[in-house]
Amino acid sequence: MAVCIAVIAKENYPLYIRSVSPQNELKFHYTVHTSLDVVEEKISAVGKSLGDQREFYLGLLYPTEDYKVYGYVTNSKVKFVIVVDSANTSLRDNEIRSMFRKLHNSFTDVMCNPFHTPGSPIQSKAFDEIVSGMMSQSA
Repeated sequence: MAVCIAVIAKENYPLYIRSVSPQNELKFHYTVHTSLDVVEEKISAVGKSLGDQREFYLGLLYPTEDYKVYGYVTNSKVKFVIVVDSANTSLRDNEIRSMFRKLHNSFTDVMCNPFHTPGSPIQSKAFDEIVSGMMSQSA
């Protein structure tokens, strides 16, 4: 399903970025980085119209010729970005939401680990397996 999955800290530095193909990794870093502007824009627009929300599924941030970029923000302002191949037309919005929920739950498990230092890059085998599962479903 996904070709790139990223977790971005509240301060907009990457905690975790993983892509399907290592040769395109720089391209996906750029794609994720440019999506942060759209995420900030959507957060400020939603924040003005609604009061308190528990979950920010931002939906499609922007489509490119090759990819579709989706965003999600937690209540602690940690951002999740999933990049999907544009050729994958069978992927519906509720499946993307489900992927974000699964990713958020796994991220919460990482943060609850007493040996993880908050703000440091994610180096969890269990988190890696969840991400790999989301990426291998497309292969």
